[in-house]
Amino acid sequence: MLAHSSRRVAGRVARTLAAVQRDFKSSAEAGQAHPKPVPLSKLKDSFLDGTSSTYLEELEQRYREDPASVDRTWASFFKSMDMGVSAEAVAEAYDAFERGENASPLAAAAVSAQSIQESMRLLLLVRAYQVMGHLSAQLDPLGLDQRAAPAELDHTFYGFSDADLDREFFLGTWNMEGFMAEDRPIRTLREILGRLRETYCGPIGYEYMHINDRERCNWIRARIETAERESYSRQKKMLILDRLSWSELFESFLANKYTAAKRFGLEGCEALIPGLKAIIDSAAELEARSVVIGMPHRGRLNILANVMRKPMEQVFSEFAGRRPGEGGGAYTGSGDVKYHLGTSYDRPTIHGKRVHLSLLANPSHLEAVNTVCLGKVRAKQYYSADDSRRANLPILMHGDGAFAGQGIVYETLDMSALPDYTVGGTIHVVVNNQVAFTTDPRKSRSSPYCTDVAKALSAPVFHVNADDAEAVVRVCELAAEWRQTWGSDVVIDLIGYRRYGHNEIDEPMFTQPLMYSAIKRHANPQQLYVQRLLAEGSVSKETVDDIQSTVQAKLAAAFEGAKEHQPKLSDWLSSHWKGFNSPIQYSRIRNTGVPIDLLKSVGDVITALPASFKPHRQIAKVYENRRAMVAGEQGVDWGFAEALAFGTLLAEGNHVRLSGQDVERGTFSHRHAVVHDQATGDKYTPLAHVYEDQRAGQFTVSNSSLSEFGILGFELGYSLESPNALVLWEAQFGDFANGAQIIFDQFMSSGEAKWLRQSGLTVLLPHGYDGQGPEHSSARMERFLQMVDEDPYQPPVIDEKEWFTGGHLGSQTQRINWQVVNCTTPANYFHVLRRQIHRQFRKPLVVFSPKNLLRHPLARSPLTEFDDKPDDKYIEGVRFKRVIMDENATDRSPNPEPVPGVKRVVFCSGKLYYELATERARQEGKADEVAIVRIEQLAPFPFDLVERELRRYPNAEVLWAQEEPKNMGAYLHVQPRLQTCIQGVGGTPPMRIKYSGRKTMASTATGFGSVHAQEQAELIANALDTSF
Repeated sequence: MLAHSSRRVAGRVARTLAAVQRDFKSSAEAGQAHPKPVPLSKLKDSFLDGTSSTYLEELEQRYREDPASVDRTWASFFKSMDMGVSAEAVAEAYDAFERGENASPLAAAAVSAQSIQESMRLLLLVRAYQVMGHLSAQLDPLGLDQRAAPAELDHTFYGFSDADLDREFFLGTWNMEGFMAEDRPIRTLREILGRLRETYCGPIGYEYMHINDRERCNWIRARIETAERESYSRQKKMLILDRLSWSELFESFLANKYTAAKRFGLEGCEALIPGLKAIIDSAAELEARSVVIGMPHRGRLNILANVMRKPMEQVFSEFAGRRPGEGGGAYTGSGDVKYHLGTSYDRPTIHGKRVHLSLLANPSHLEAVNTVCLGKVRAKQYYSADDSRRANLPILMHGDGAFAGQGIVYETLDMSALPDYTVGGTIHVVVNNQVAFTTDPRKSRSSPYCTDVAKALSAPVFHVNADDAEAVVRVCELAAEWRQTWGSDVVIDLIGYRRYGHNEIDEPMFTQPLMYSAIKRHANPQQLYVQRLLAEGSVSKETVDDIQSTVQAKLAAAFEGAKEHQPKLSDWLSSHWKGFNSPIQYSRIRNTGVPIDLLKSVGDVITALPASFKPHRQIAKVYENRRAMVAGEQGVDWGFAEALAFGTLLAEGNHVRLSGQDVERGTFSHRHAVVHDQATGDKYTPLAHVYEDQRAGQFTVSNSSLSEFGILGFELGYSLESPNALVLWEAQFGDFANGAQIIFDQFMSSGEAKWLRQSGLTVLLPHGYDGQGPEHSSARMERFLQMVDEDPYQPPVIDEKEWFTGGHLGSQTQRINWQVVNCTTPANYFHVLRRQIHRQFRKPLVVFSPKNLLRHPLARSPLTEFDDKPDDKYIEGVRFKRVIMDENATDRSPNPEPVPGVKRVVFCSGKLYYELATERARQEGKADEVAIVRIEQLAPFPFDLVERELRRYPNAEVLWAQEEPKNMGAYLHVQPRLQTCIQGVGGTPPMRIKYSGRKTMASTATGFGSVHAQEQAELIANALDTSF
């Protein structure tokens, strides 16, 4: 039988060789060349050199007995013969090979044995693994997440049988990388399936086929669909082992030393540490010079110690809860728990580069730090002229429950490609414990993975088993390369577990008994990696012991050193602003007026439009009126006062950034910072051209996405990077700001006290009662005032010698957590904005900006109120007026001439003043008995100036008037402070300050226009009626 088969094959071989020789001969004749003689030694090497039929029969016999005993090309040839490949096909394949068209002379021949249907089914099989392979990946370290493998991953689904497993196939197609690349060798179906499973169903699950970009998908395929399985060098494995050992031993050391302390450890996901370091090392090789990290509390201590290089002595010292400054010096902050703190460090990489690392402090509010981190990175990119956005990289870490459940995650992802918010891609790392506090995934999300939200933005997602340290490092390196190549987001889903409860003193067996039974039996990632390396022979037991002994000795030494460690204030700073004072360092008052020549010069530039530009006719009128304001022909309105503040700050070399919903035009069509050509659609931004060669982006005004939480967080992060910028966020309506309440509560109002981080962020909140109903009237002033950390019964000590310079208050403003103002004049608005920059410290500023006053004929300021020449006697310099006296008063000295005839002094704030003043002017003689004083700055409270007004009107009754309901607005804030001021001038404060305003309400305002008008008229009348 064998002899017959050999003769049959030999006959076919002879025909094949004859065909090959014919083709070769014709090619040689065409080239006028003669074939060279073939040496005898080469005749037995491979199919291409075989010429002896006897030899072929012997070769076939050896192949039948043992296919591995013959050359691979002969094995492929005999298989082709068995599959029915024609002699002509082999001849054509060889001829193509000679012409350099095929990598293998048998590739085309093998393809000829594939039917079109088989080729199509093979492509579908490969695509099924690319799309669904992750569903069969070995991702759960505990083995609890058992999923049925998709039927599409079985070769029989496509009509192949087990008999086809050893058939060879060619997968190549055009415009594809990876397994389907045209230059890939033919392989058996068994080999194809093996590599598909190794790639897509191992410890890594890749999701990228949702990306609607073939080039990007090919980029990933080229890196993961390699012909052979890749392996790290021994040196790289030792580096991973060292980093993993530090991670695990740090956690176990803390567990042993602080058994009853909350530390939110990383046990179960220790591979995060070598993974993060791999990201940093890889990014540094691809031009990254700065990395900013935002993360929740879990694993923070490990990252502080092992990634950020925070001294171990300091970490251990913080477990004792010692307050910085106890060893000397003063500390004015409240501090925060150790697992909320940030730090910064210049870290060398394994390749000799240096990277600046910043870990942001943040509260327990999960995901709240996301856009704060991005804002800080965007600012770094601006200040370092990082136009490619490759030098500054954000890394955000998440929990699995939070990534799926917190809406701010999508808000963050949605900003990723917005022109004025993009940071060139973020690397997201989800530390997936497979449980959120006590809630199982099936009850915390509706999608298969917690990361599915990221696919909406075409971000690739790499799921990885946290027990496989090498797989973790591999996907982290891939993610870093993706970000630096494509400048877009990428997500790593690090699937592990949480060895203890939500915190270390929690009992997880109450709610997850099966999971925690499995965890108790499960070895940690470091132990598993050691076992793997020992089995491979990559490392010896002695080397492992040496690494562990070294780490444990260093941890023990740091623990002893912590007993003598004295915390420093600088330990709590994530960065340092040189030259800026802390709350306990006195800062001199700076004037904010601008020389009139500069004012006019800036005003001329920012009111000029290009000659060929065709603005809307109404906008042309706006700019025409502004030119008249510069010339002194009209009073300056609100919108132009703001533009002058921005323009003069830009002229002084500062950076100005304003963002929010509709800010380019302004919600109320008052700003028009960006003008649109009605013929071409082109845009022109006058403030981007204040002076010649002004840097692009020095003035940035940008309409934002419809997000308060995300955008306010972004601008806060931007303001944290440098003090030399006026950064503003404007709410569309002030009441919408409560969508960002977490940023106000946890960051802006308390960030300096908790983390010693100053911010000069300015927030503009449109506020005012105009009959627009409950949703567009109040910016909830009471909430911001309630958070002010000022003691209403402890006014500042006044140094009257410095009264006229403005330096008589000491450090009152420096000591408060934020400022709250409600301005009534464009000039005062101008000065409060400029004051934000012209200081030696930074404080957040909350401005209750008007709606009604934007075009109010009385709300105009002459240009002379913006210059640097004071209009009042003895006053030195021009500054923001915290209190504006009654229009009939002129003396701004601390002890003005008394006006005994005034029976009532009405204190108010905001646009209500104009309605009170108009009604008072209508009533004859009312100005002689009722004075109206505007409190422009509600916090810090102007005790000194209010006392001055009380001395001016010694016989007057004090009344507070406001538009808001009694349980809202400023009344409950000003009442105790007014009582303190009355006592300060020697009076007897009443049990309560008289009030004129709306009654207490659940809603901020009525929805009925007639009711609003009646309420407004009544509160105005009561305020002016001295018998009320």
